[in-house]
Amino acid sequence: MGLSADQLKAALDALAAREPGFAAGLARVGYPPPRIRDRGYATLLRTIIGQQVSTKAAASVWAKLEGLVGSLDDPGNITRASDETLREAGLSRQKASYARSLADEVTSGRLDLANLPADDEEAIAALVRIKGIGRWSAEIYLLFAEGRTDIWPAGDLAVQIEIGRLLGHDARPSEKLCRDLAEAWRPHRGAAAIFAWHHYGTDMVVV
Repeated sequence: MGLSADQLKAALDALAAREPGFAAGLARVGYPPPRIRDRGYATLLRTIIGQQVSTKAAASVWAKLEGLVGSLDDPGNITRASDETLREAGLSRQKASYARSLADEVTSGRLDLANLPADDEEAIAALVRIKGIGRWSAEIYLLFAEGRTDIWPAGDLAVQIEIGRLLGHDARPSEKLCRDLAEAWRPHRGAAAIFAWHHYGTDMVVV
């Protein structure tokens, strides 16, 4: 489970004390709501289904797939489904392949989502071995489903844009620069990312 409202507030207060840009941002837009997802297979499957489609389209595919194969909390239902059934639900050939890869990793025991490595980089490495799960998806999972406090998705475009704005940069900082800047924010970089998304999604009048 992700970072709670109390955890976010404590972390952002700590960040605001270190970085005036966060203090000013909090004064403008307030604290973000928690972003919490369930830990486990179904959340990663939702990530795959939701890639490059709208939230509404992803929800439609999810509902249709569950209607055809049964509960999507059980990876065996994907493993047993035919390619035709997965396509009927609206999965592309590529996404069907990704869904099968994830289900196979879980059912075989090669991926134990209840016991990912404690080290964040090792946990990311375990997740990106799954077809269709890149670094960003792995980071989002660890932040939202496991509540790891120091996950820092520096490759996220919105994070880059808002960190640039919060710190008063003239141009959007690169992924490398975002990583370098955030070293001073350990162990609260997960809260910094959640705040960046919150700041990005809020209409602001900057005076």
